[in-house]
Amino acid sequence: MSAETLNTRVAIRAIPPKGRRAREADVKWGSPAVYLVALVLITICITPVLYVIIGGFRTNSQITLDPSGFPSPWQLGNYGDVLASSEFWTAMLNSTISAAGTTAGAVVLGVMASYVLARYEFAGRGVMYALFAAGLMFPVTVAITPLYILIRNLGLVNSLAGIILPQIAFALPTTIIILVPFLRAIPKELEEAASIDGASRLGFFWRMVVPLSLPGVITVGILAFVGAWNGYMLPLFILNDQSLFTLPLGVQNFASQYSVDTARVLAYTSLSMLPALVFFSMFERRIVGGLTGAVKG
Repeated sequence: MSAETLNTRVAIRAIPPKGRRAREADVKWGSPAVYLVALVLITICITPVLYVIIGGFRTNSQITLDPSGFPSPWQLGNYGDVLASSEFWTAMLNSTISAAGTTAGAVVLGVMASYVLARYEFAGRGVMYALFAAGLMFPVTVAITPLYILIRNLGLVNSLAGIILPQIAFALPTTIIILVPFLRAIPKELEEAASIDGASRLGFFWRMVVPLSLPGVITVGILAFVGAWNGYMLPLFILNDQSLFTLPLGVQNFASQYSVDTARVLAYTSLSMLPALVFFSMFERRIVGGLTGAVKG
């Protein structure tokens, strides 16, 4: 127990019972100003999302007459038309393939590279780790021109592989920065005991390292999946065939075709962002737990 916590408890006990209960409530719940600021920030973040989702249940005339109003009556036809279109499901499938491939590649390569950086001593290890850390400050927009030339020379233009491979590379810095502390925290005595029992280094890696670092693996997998799902710049330069468009490009293409039909565009946008939103919300605790473990490590 820290001295600050001990002093706080002593000070609370010195207060009369009635005042003590109020003081304990303040300590438990925190300052109301913090909740007020959090409520304002949550409102700012959620309001645009709710506007897009609710806007899909309106007609164009309703949006024109009252842009900030609620549907009256609610229209389900916009969402039905989008769900009935083959373009939406094709873009959904392409986004799923792209995100799944990026996640698998980033997790597998990231765990292997992180294991080497965390458990082995070799010349240039610090430089290599710093290089990956610097990758966090290197956005895809800076490298899009040379990256396009490289992908064109490899013959991967207008293919899903042409966006999966670069997305894996851009996901590796985050993956390695999060996983290295997890793998460093694994006791060396555990590796020595596994070696005495006859386990090879590769066997120790698959049987012990991967299960013990599972919270971090899940965290980086979710971040890689959401990042690939929402990727726009790279598919915009690499993909030309509409049958290969991912959902972000599908939204742009749909908005160009139905620029007058604002309600249907809002419905398409809502459905395109819903899978990533649900996926992220379901695993939010996993992400927080993984990042907390990485900081502690």
